[in-house]
Amino acid sequence: MDNLVVHMENITKMTHFILVGLTNTADLQIPLFVLITLIYLITLTGNLGMMVLIILDSRLHTPMYFFLSNLSFVDLCYSTTITPKVIAGFLVQDKVISYNACAAQIFFFVALATVENLLLASMAYDRYAAVCKPLHYTTTMTTSMCARLVIGPYIYGFLTASIYIRNTFNLSFCKSNVVHQFFCDFPAVMALSCSDKHISELVLLFMSSFSVSFGLVVIMISYLFIFITISKMHSARGHQKALSTCASHLTAVSIFYGTIIFMYLQPSSNHSMDTDKIASVFYTMVIPMLNPVVYSLRNKEVKNAFKKVVEKTKLSGGLSF
Repeated sequence: MDNLVVHMENITKMTHFILVGLTNTADLQIPLFVLITLIYLITLTGNLGMMVLIILDSRLHTPMYFFLSNLSFVDLCYSTTITPKVIAGFLVQDKVISYNACAAQIFFFVALATVENLLLASMAYDRYAAVCKPLHYTTTMTTSMCARLVIGPYIYGFLTASIYIRNTFNLSFCKSNVVHQFFCDFPAVMALSCSDKHISELVLLFMSSFSVSFGLVVIMISYLFIFITISKMHSARGHQKALSTCASHLTAVSIFYGTIIFMYLQPSSNHSMDTDKIASVFYTMVIPMLNPVVYSLRNKEVKNAFKKVVEKTKLSGGLSF
């Protein structure tokens, strides 16, 4: 009975967690603060700029750019869920995060990562329709179809995040409250539990594997048909045009899925905290920054839209002067 009371007291005391951060080396604090702040500013500028360009230019009101605008929105929210807290940690050396804030961070991180995963699959299907069935593209990628291909990932992402939260925070936390990460990542938080977490780990591993596998299967099948179609093209120009529409997407898919698979689809016993931190920086901060460049800034239509906006701004500035 006394042991039970002590156990319950330990559980109720878990009101906050302490994030160990990226590093405790004093000489690296300022350089990392500057670097991460710069990455976040570029992420904000790139993704917000992409969304604004797509809204302002009617030539970009197509299914492909509709998906890109949603991807930019997800990347913006995705990065904002993690990065400001990291920057604040460097500024004020406050690495404490409340229990509820930690749960919220995990919830939005999992939800938005899942949405991005499925949006990549939706974009692959869009490229399949554009390359393999160009004559039927407008009838295939209708407004209602595009809406379903975007709304579906959001619904599934937030439902998945709810299950992650339930499986993680239904556990008892009566050990250390030090999270060996720079944000509340669910494997690092689950490692602090004194409950039997075998079932919870299996459930989350299954869900992670299913989400990643489903997205990858859709992408691989789409590109299998795309490459078969391209191989049958007799025009070199047709080859080049088809490949150019897919190159950016394939690059981003490789970066995103490669990092996620490396990070999560391995047994917890094989995890190295330092390696996990490096991978986590990449997919929480770097990928959201790179996506506008990889997907869109190499695109001539986006460049032309940007030039058009700049010219209008200069012209209006000149006229007002």
